[in-house]
Amino acid sequence: MAATLSRKLVRDACCKGAISRFFQGVRHCSSAPETIRKIPHTSKKGRLLTGATIGLVIAGGAYVSTADEATFCGWLFSATKLVNPFFALLDPEVAHRLGVSAAARGWVPREKRPDPPILGLEVWGRKFSNPVGLAAGFDKHAEAVDGLLGLGFGFMEVGSVTPVPQDGNPKPRVFRLRGEGAIINRYGFNSEGIVVVAKRLGAQHGKRKLDETSSTTPSSSDDVKQGGKAGPGILGVNLGKNKNSEDAAADYVQGVHTLSQYADYLVINVSSPNTPGLRALQGRKQLKDLVRKVQEARNEMQWGEEGPPPLLVKIAPDLSKEDLEDIAAVALALRLDGLIISNTTVSRPEPVDKSPLAAEAGGLSGKPLFNLSTDVLKEMYILTRGKIPLIGCGGISSGEDAYKKIRAGATLVQLYTAFAYGGPALIPQIKRELAECLERDGFKSVQEAVGADFR
Repeated sequence: MAATLSRKLVRDACCKGAISRFFQGVRHCSSAPETIRKIPHTSKKGRLLTGATIGLVIAGGAYVSTADEATFCGWLFSATKLVNPFFALLDPEVAHRLGVSAAARGWVPREKRPDPPILGLEVWGRKFSNPVGLAAGFDKHAEAVDGLLGLGFGFMEVGSVTPVPQDGNPKPRVFRLRGEGAIINRYGFNSEGIVVVAKRLGAQHGKRKLDETSSTTPSSSDDVKQGGKAGPGILGVNLGKNKNSEDAAADYVQGVHTLSQYADYLVINVSSPNTPGLRALQGRKQLKDLVRKVQEARNEMQWGEEGPPPLLVKIAPDLSKEDLEDIAAVALALRLDGLIISNTTVSRPEPVDKSPLAAEAGGLSGKPLFNLSTDVLKEMYILTRGKIPLIGCGGISSGEDAYKKIRAGATLVQLYTAFAYGGPALIPQIKRELAECLERDGFKSVQEAVGADFR
């Protein structure tokens, strides 16, 4: 009886089949979908990681016979902390690929506990269960949307996606600064291209529609759309340009035509430091011309009742006051739907400036970016007079950090580097801490706290 109960809980609890799929993947790895890349060979370190994961699975199977769903879900997220040291033994890019592959195969926990109601908010006519998202750059090729949204993110962003496949910059191109909680990368828009990404997102979108059709749960009468096109979380698609392209606008327009039907929002990325000439598109005239062309391409397409996806621009943290004023003027004049602040920095603030890796070319992300990106966020909130939703990105590693971004003017926030270091366990932690911060200061919702530092 106990054994039967244990097996049932393992199958039906919050991991939603992750454990059984893990063993199926071990036995039948050759049957994995062709669209998902094979996990890189990692020799002894890889075998240690696999052994540790199997050990956790076995331990979890023994534990679930006495745990309810919420308790087991919490245990499973906490248990992922034990795997983090093994990822640290691997080359950074190999670890990145392994993490994406694990999420794509369902080898990660699935959050079944509801988010605190205080974290729910509405943006662009859609409901977010929480404001904590995964930034672009982690799932570059849209391989693991379902698995990553299932971790409990309120939204996630895939990409950057370029029209034509490109390899990006030569390796090595990712460098850990673990002591500083930072990463330097110069990937250079490595992308499998919009055709491959469109096929993956199309399959995901079809699955979502099938689930909605077959669901016995009555649809909500609320006018605000619940969740997004890829599932319960909101999906953003980040668009880039090819390195050798002579017409940047044409690249972004092509991305809109091919991918916008699968996106809950679109992002024009003009701020990566790893594509030559890209940041020049942040100039007032260049940005205005670019945004206008992309908006026209989007608006010319056929849309249903919900209309076209919102269009955002992602900017750099290394801009002058005049640059920020120009961007704000363009955003207001063209009624841009949002701004993401910010991308990585080419500067090397303390304590990174003392690291031997500081001389490596590329964009710096993580804790040392927090103050710089938050200062830019504050400035842009003032310049746009709070009229445009802002997504705060850069250096968030706790609920308190997310709360500071929100008080500085962010409606939503995004993680990247802290998630790479902390793994899945960081997500429920940040959401819990953020809810505590809001309640501590007397706010009843996230939206009440947006821009609170200026009131």
